[in-house]
Amino acid sequence: MATGATIHTFDVQLADTDRGVYEDYSLRVARHPSETDAYMLTRLLAYGLEFTEGIAFSEGLSSTEEPAIIVRDLTGRLTAWIEIGAPDAERLHHGSRLAERTVVYTHRDPAKVMAPWAGKRIHRSEDIRLFSFDPGFIEQAVPLLERRNTVTMTVTEHTLYLDLNGMTLSSALHEHELA
Repeated sequence: MATGATIHTFDVQLADTDRGVYEDYSLRVARHPSETDAYMLTRLLAYGLEFTEGIAFSEGLSSTEEPAIIVRDLTGRLTAWIEIGAPDAERLHHGSRLAERTVVYTHRDPAKVMAPWAGKRIHRSEDIRLFSFDPGFIEQAVPLLERRNTVTMTVTEHTLYLDLNGMTLSSALHEHELA
């Protein structure tokens, strides 16, 4: 855990009907002092939306060599590089070279996130996807965060239904192609 990090716990019930993934799990998430609540929440949502065997949070902001979330197979091979926020083109290029799949989840305006990538060399950019939420969705959810949280994530027909500590919100999952 990062020094000075605030620990948040999340008891999550996930029902992703689009992918056929149904899991209950608990997470201890260390929020670094320089990490915003919006970033941490997006990281939590991305973890659930990408949930699969071998998924894990990396060392986070203290690690420049790994994305926020990684997926490894049973042999330890990196299969997914999952970035949060607005990574630069160089990080995407690096991640795309190392992993079979590279995705970005953002809590920001996707057009502004993608603009700096235009014209930059990004390995297999046509295969990289950027996912975003409806405008205001993350901002509505952030005030609901507590140190101990109960979360239900239901995904159906590319819509996320989020119950966070007894309040229910929903957002379409918007997928953007880089190339």
